[in-house]
Amino acid sequence: MLKKVKAYYEREYKKLLIIPFLLLILALGQIGWQASQPGQDFVNKGISLKGGSTVSFDYVPSFDLESLEQILNQKFSINEITFRTLGVAGSIETIAIDSDIQEKSQIDLFRKEIASQLKIAENTLSVETMGSSLGDSFFKQTLTALLIAFLLMGIVVFFYFKSIAPSLAVILAAASDIVVTLAIFNLTGIKLSTAGIAAFLMLIGYSVDTDILLSTRVLKRVGDGPVMERIYGAMKTGLTMSATTLTAILVAMIFAQSEVIKQIMIILFIGLLVDLVMTWLQNTGILRLYLERKGKKSK
Repeated sequence: MLKKVKAYYEREYKKLLIIPFLLLILALGQIGWQASQPGQDFVNKGISLKGGSTVSFDYVPSFDLESLEQILNQKFSINEITFRTLGVAGSIETIAIDSDIQEKSQIDLFRKEIASQLKIAENTLSVETMGSSLGDSFFKQTLTALLIAFLLMGIVVFFYFKSIAPSLAVILAAASDIVVTLAIFNLTGIKLSTAGIAAFLMLIGYSVDTDILLSTRVLKRVGDGPVMERIYGAMKTGLTMSATTLTAILVAMIFAQSEVIKQIMIILFIGLLVDLVMTWLQNTGILRLYLERKGKKSK
């Protein structure tokens, strides 16, 4: 069975290129469709990015948080409301209720309703607000940082490989990884926070790492044997790296109590799975096409 898979992988690499490019087209379609919807952005922004308020209070086991969530969703149905738990060493210490409410009068009503349902004093609830302009500014600066990161990455890769095709293949694989991960993340319905953006920045590093590994083995170590032998050597190292990282991320997803850490881990988990496709199907296929054409020209 393994021999048949290897034979198909080696023989039909051009057909296998359809998979990553189809994923990329579908991802761009999902992001474009979401962006075209009224009042929607191309990504599901959380409170920290689009602005809103957070009401937090000390956790008491006797609180009926499920009933509180239902009542708040009924009375403030036009607003987006999410509950978060904050704790240490597995024990819940604080409950944070995020909403997109920004007007002071509405925040006061929201706070009063929470205090009334929990039967506690209003002054025991702490309120933090974030304006939409601050979140928009941070989001725009992050997008600018991403574009600059890709530009500088492209320059470094180009000077290392001294060829446009392998450099573009690395950048395309990294960009495809980010786009497809973003589309899948949108489908989960989770709201992107500032921590999530940090996860996407980390994902660029992971993606480029495996792509550079592959390109270096294939293009720079010509004396190490035939092309497929070099690809399998890179794949053995790359899959080991990815497997260990995915295992660590999976453990963190299961046992982490912090919603911030969970969001980071979810994005990295999706991204690393997507990176397997983009590196070992897309980038590998493009490199083989490049070497094939290069060989024909030299003859």
